[in-house]
Amino acid sequence: MLLRRPLQTFTLPLLRRHLSAAAAAEAVVSPADHHGADPLSPPYDYLPGHPRPNPKHDEVILAVPRVSSGRHVAAKERKAGRVPAIVFEQENGQEGGNKRLVSVQSKQIRKLVDHLGRSFFLSRLFRLQVWSEHAGQGELVESVRVLPRKVHLHAGTDEPLNVTFMRAPSSALLKIDVPLMFIGEDASPGLRKGAYFNTIKRTVKYLCPADIVPPYIEVDLSELDVGQKLLTRDLKVHPALKLLLSPDQPICSIIGSRAPEQKKGK
Repeated sequence: MLLRRPLQTFTLPLLRRHLSAAAAAEAVVSPADHHGADPLSPPYDYLPGHPRPNPKHDEVILAVPRVSSGRHVAAKERKAGRVPAIVFEQENGQEGGNKRLVSVQSKQIRKLVDHLGRSFFLSRLFRLQVWSEHAGQGELVESVRVLPRKVHLHAGTDEPLNVTFMRAPSSALLKIDVPLMFIGEDASPGLRKGAYFNTIKRTVKYLCPADIVPPYIEVDLSELDVGQKLLTRDLKVHPALKLLLSPDQPICSIIGSRAPEQKKGK
């Protein structure tokens, strides 16, 4: 897709509103806190200069157990304002067992998806509480950190139809399509010359330790000139994250604009 410098439409306002770089900077751990620590070995923590989730937007997702599955059960749940969901475990990025059928509140999932955006909702950890009765009532069956794995939305209304969650204890490794946040476009030599920004990928898949799931990855365009591109190998991430794509895959490029047509002589 070719864009004429409207990058902020897709990136900065939305992300700075919900996952602000300023908030990330305030929460960054100082280098002294990591003195002598091996970033490739647990326990993991976010490193200075890397984005981390803004705790201001943490939210508990409330759920109730669901006895069975099937179209009729799902239709009944949706009619009652709930969304059928599945919670499962994952080891080394692969789906595992210990599945639990639950129902979550439709309004809450819709609010989170609308508030964060679908890609950022699927790359953010939440606390899921499963209660024996109406959400927040009865006995607490399970309280666990989870990552939304999939969310299916109605094609016409964007209402959530079902959600899949992965349990995310500290020991888990999670396959995640991490969103990209493009910055530095105002300083890009190529864009300042009037060239076009070509977005090739908006997310990149990594295997992430659960304690350091990045809310997004910053892609700095400030030194990108006409004809240049950035590859997945150029992304700056925590060294414990494992890239699950070819390191030579391009993620964006700067394409030169056409020369203006010369006016025809009379």
